[in-house]
Amino acid sequence: MSNAPSVRLITLGCAKNEVDSEEIAGVLQRAGYRLDAHTDTPDVVVINTCGFLESAQRESMAVIRDALRLKRQGKTQRVIVAGCMVQRLGESLQQQFPEVDAWVGVGQMARFAEIVDAARAARQPITDIQPPHHRWADVPTRLRSRAPWTAYLKVSEGCDHQCTFCTIPSFRGKHVSKPIERILEEARWLAHHGAKEINLIAQDTTQYGYDLYKQFMLPTLLRELNAIEGIEWIRIHYAYPSRITDALIEAMATLPKVAHYLDVPLQHVDRGILQAMRRPWDGARYLQMVRRLREAMPDIAIRTTFIVGFPGEDEAAFQRLLDFLQEAQLDWVGAFMYSREKGTPAAQMPNQIPFRLKRERYDRLMRFQQPISLARNRLWVGKTMRVLIEGYTADGKYAIGRSHRDAPDVDGLVYVRNCTAAPGEFVEVRITDADVYDVWGEACEVAASK
Repeated sequence: MSNAPSVRLITLGCAKNEVDSEEIAGVLQRAGYRLDAHTDTPDVVVINTCGFLESAQRESMAVIRDALRLKRQGKTQRVIVAGCMVQRLGESLQQQFPEVDAWVGVGQMARFAEIVDAARAARQPITDIQPPHHRWADVPTRLRSRAPWTAYLKVSEGCDHQCTFCTIPSFRGKHVSKPIERILEEARWLAHHGAKEINLIAQDTTQYGYDLYKQFMLPTLLRELNAIEGIEWIRIHYAYPSRITDALIEAMATLPKVAHYLDVPLQHVDRGILQAMRRPWDGARYLQMVRRLREAMPDIAIRTTFIVGFPGEDEAAFQRLLDFLQEAQLDWVGAFMYSREKGTPAAQMPNQIPFRLKRERYDRLMRFQQPISLARNRLWVGKTMRVLIEGYTADGKYAIGRSHRDAPDVDGLVYVRNCTAAPGEFVEVRITDADVYDVWGEACEVAASK
């Protein structure tokens, strides 16, 4: 294998892109390529871009420039740019970066070996940007890039919602579910390779299965995943608020491996703003949803994200958002400043908000939420929680882990004293202290498997 051509694969953007890159890496490795992020002179650089927001596009373009600098210095032979930004801005990118050897749109993971082969053989840049049509890669080809005990599992691709601020349907296409047999095969494969936590992701996990089976299948999928040996936690991300059905809540509450955690982006709570966004309901209905979840699962952690500074958001609408936060007492809240994205209906709306005001509202919202998150964390002081250990502090005094309340990469951490567990093991921890984002505790015992 040492003579095999080497590929440096660079992933930008979200967890969904991470899964795409793991599939690309697996397909390339199976075809005889050597995946090597550390070599100074990779034969091929592949960049999996994010095109969601203007800031993400700027980051992707900077990485492309760096790769082309390597190529001009003779340190790489080919630069291939793939993913969302290519699908969204293909033609203008080709004019801006004529030295790129191949442009690849979304959904092409299964074909990546032939694409790289073609780019290495071609003398002219090649373009493979087709209308979004997802081709699921074979399960065993996925090459894991993070710790073995936690994995993202993509259940569908694309989106049927028509949110006025969002570009995703334009370049990811319509909602396409992965057949349930393939998901279960992938989950069993992940469990066999050490995954104890499965994080379900999609543009909208709650729409899963409707295109294939004519019904929302997430509760059924949870029941099937719950039966797989080795999996300990199943975590739901990116749920759509109006699809949090009684059947889904019942499945979450009764299946022992489903983490009492829900990531449900609300975007706003003011009815007028939500209507302008083409989003469902309003703050009062969202409060009902929060109450239903907590009645069924008193220990549930609820994460959401909001957009501040959407066109037409006046002070009263923003204040309704703060009032909602006070009443809902959510565990985790993220926020984005509205980004005016070309080609979206919201970009053409009147009453665009100045950047300074967006920034000020973002800061106010995040500061407002901090004491709420602190209070939610402090509710756990004196209680015991099951924690997945992921490492240790540099001085070895604390193990670092996550509870059911903490998704990878976005939420808090649990720091554990007197812990001897290896990374990837579960420990029962009695919580002794809390701050806004993290909690501290003492190890009680190694936790039993579910």
